[in-house]
Amino acid sequence: MNNIHKTAIIGDDVIIGNNVTIGPNCVLEGNVKIGNNNIIYPSVYIAGNTEIGEGNKFFPFCSIGSIPQDLKYNGENSKLIIGNKNTFREHSTANPGTLGDNMETIIGNSSLFMVGAHIAHDCIIGDQVIMANQATLGGHVHIDSNSVLGGISAVHQFCKIGKMAMVGGLSAVENDVIPYGLALGNRAKLIGVNIVGLKRANYSKQTIREYSNIVNQIFTGKTIASEIENLSSNDNELKKELLVFLNKDSSRGLCKYEK
Repeated sequence: MNNIHKTAIIGDDVIIGNNVTIGPNCVLEGNVKIGNNNIIYPSVYIAGNTEIGEGNKFFPFCSIGSIPQDLKYNGENSKLIIGNKNTFREHSTANPGTLGDNMETIIGNSSLFMVGAHIAHDCIIGDQVIMANQATLGGHVHIDSNSVLGGISAVHQFCKIGKMAMVGGLSAVENDVIPYGLALGNRAKLIGVNIVGLKRANYSKQTIREYSNIVNQIFTGKTIASEIENLSSNDNELKKELLVFLNKDSSRGLCKYEK
């Protein structure tokens, strides 16, 4: 049974699952699909071709699924897809995709988007990501799982943030950040490895130390390509993730390394 406040405005095409709470003064319109067990607090706006999974929370003044902030957008039938158990705090925004990419913005599961976080068109967000207050993504940004973006940080369009990377607060990121990397500054530089995050994820000291040495070797040698060829053949699982990341196509290049 759903709990929908009498002042909420629900469009005719909106589909709502079971055990959904919709607070006062919310507006849901367009081809919106709401899964089971979602909580939509007062004064939330959800629109467009938006699919929302189960167990999410949307706090007051979120704007979810409104048209992209892209002058090239011309009413295409693009989508916003949100997974399960995410939390969108006050004033968070998320826009659907555009014709300039795959027509979809995709948000995974169990992430926290703090006050004022912005997810632009065509972004792809993994699982268990944290975007702190006012963190902002340009269009077409990819954020791998378990990454953290500090408060008032901004990521340039088309950048990629690797798995379990951490971007410090007030940083402006205009290049790709490697998996498990720690980036900071304006413009952001790679300053090392996210040691705290790796320890919390129960990686061994040896694995972390080996990975840190690998990153140092790759970024301080003659060229990244030549240093990759010179890497030892150990089975460091973090190295494997790094090599996959480095072999992906990129239009932004890598964050420079400052030891």
